Amino acid sequence: MTRVVLLGAPPGPISPPPLGGQPALPAAITLKSLPGAPTAYDRLLAQAAALDPEPTTIARPGDAAAYRRPYGRVVESPDIAGDLRALADAVEGAEDNLLILPADSLIHDELIYQITKAKRGALALVAREQREEGDEQDENAQETELVPIEEAEPEIGQTVVEGLPMRTRIGRSRIVSVGTAYHAVTRPNAVLLGPLHLHQRHLQTLAEVARELADMAHLFGPEDDVTELLTLGLVRRGVSVGRRGRRDLFFRRIRSQAEADEAQAEMAGYNEDRARLNNAVKGADGFFTTFFVSTYSRFIARWAARRGLTPNQVTLISIALGLLSAGAFSTGTRWGAVAGALLIYFAFVFDCVDGQLARYARKFGVLGAWLDATFDRFKEYAVFVGLAVGATVSGQFGDGEGVWTLALVAIALQSVKHLLDFSFGAANRRKAPIPLPTLDLTVADDRPLREALEERRASRNTGVRGLLKLWTNAGKFRPVHWARKMIVFPIGERFAAIAITAAFFNPRVTFLTLIVWGGVAATYTLTGRLLRSLA
Repeated sequence: MTRVVLLGAPPGPISPPPLGGQPALPAAITLKSLPGAPTAYDRLLAQAAALDPEPTTIARPGDAAAYRRPYGRVVESPDIAGDLRALADAVEGAEDNLLILPADSLIHDELIYQITKAKRGALALVAREQREEGDEQDENAQETELVPIEEAEPEIGQTVVEGLPMRTRIGRSRIVSVGTAYHAVTRPNAVLLGPLHLHQRHLQTLAEVARELADMAHLFGPEDDVTELLTLGLVRRGVSVGRRGRRDLFFRRIRSQAEADEAQAEMAGYNEDRARLNNAVKGADGFFTTFFVSTYSRFIARWAARRGLTPNQVTLISIALGLLSAGAFSTGTRWGAVAGALLIYFAFVFDCVDGQLARYARKFGVLGAWLDATFDRFKEYAVFVGLAVGATVSGQFGDGEGVWTLALVAIALQSVKHLLDFSFGAANRRKAPIPLPTLDLTVADDRPLREALEERRASRNTGVRGLLKLWTNAGKFRPVHWARKMIVFPIGERFAAIAITAAFFNPRVTFLTLIVWGGVAATYTLTGRLLRSLA
């Protein structure tokens, strides 16, 4: 379960008044375009209840009555210091993950899911500053951009993005520094939108920084947001807070009925189901899977979901197709080889569909994960046996003894490769990450943090770590990225190699391809594992 806390008191305005005049409570804003015309708060509370049967709302005493519902609980707080202390009380000793959402959020269900399912220990939703094309900056702005970040001065950001102050510095994958009305940040480039998700291992740290920040509340401005302050505290305590954007999903904070009407019209232009379907496809798939399977397999997954099929049923279809492929190969005929190639291709397609269906329909289970992992190898090795039997039956290679030897070598090579992958993955999970630098919350700017990060970065650019980082950065170039994906010989490439070589050549060529490519993959993988172990 994920514990959910809704923040009922939005920050004070740093920007012009909301569209439509005076701000209104989310409990008084109606979402007219939705069935039943619920209030913005009721919709968000229902979304929160899907994760936490008793979500907590922190609200001002004068607003608490408007937030009370038959389910969930409301905690009254007089000010931002009270908000922070109430949040600390709510999470201290908790054993669940935590999701914090501003009560004025209008957000897609899929975006909530994507935030809460992230593997990072902490994740915040951010928006980068958008510059209009063709806009000309003034001379001072141009000079500022020319100043290297090492020489840039920390600042209290006054730029406003979506009604919130831009006081956050983000890197490629995580938040580097956060500012407030008191804390200055070096060259801020993003705004924290409000949603923040944390793994339960960070909740004690969150409670500690919340209490410390509560004691400093007199230093903050009315525009400072609770999640902004919490993220500041986490980053300065050395917690790696990841960042993600909205991408093809919708999020907006609404402060008035007019803003809500405008946001609903904008939200209607988003296709949440398409985004959910796209998110069902793993981003780390190999070249063959990405370009020759996932382009259409996701639609099969959606079709299956709408007809009530389960991922386990699709897995069984994949297994059946794999066994039929092995049977076709075992005939030793050319047409049998062609049929086997087609069958193994579609066995792999349905192997992808079962995972995509699980992610699209949110149907996960231990049995399904075990079936998928175990029977991938079973199908593959059954096909190896079918190819060897077919070579023996055809008499093309005498008694077939040489082909059987190649088949056994291919099976042994794949088994060793999978063993190495599994053992390294298990060991790597136990390896402690290099700690991030910390900085006391009372320090008014982030220069010491920036300098410590530069030293950390410099230390990682030498020796084995430097070599690994260089190779990682090379992945920014698409040809290198896909070459690295292919060289490790993932299952998609293996099944493609089997299908093509068996259909156009013979089992000996198939096994030699598997052994040579598999050997290169094993060498590359083992080298990388050794280097990472030494880094």
